[in-house]
Amino acid sequence: MNWEQTKGRWNQTKGAVKKQWGKLTDDDLTVIAGQRDQLVGKIQERYGIAKEQADKQVKTWESMKVNEPEDVQVEEKRKAS
Repeated sequence: MNWEQTKGRWNQTKGAVKKQWGKLTDDDLTVIAGQRDQLVGKIQERYGIAKEQADKQVKTWESMKVNEPEDVQVEEKRKAS
């Protein structure tokens, strides 16, 4: 996953992040603003886990998003509307 692209599409990506880590608040997502390090830090904070564990979760999520075809992502977005 390219985090520069993620920053550019943050409004679209926020829903997927919120779905994966439901304890993150809308304020958290605003602070994160597509920055990977902020995402890891907020996951660590909200879930009370070590930075390494939060980073591992983000890496796993990234690999799922990278392997998911773009048309599937678009279809999920359409269904959510």
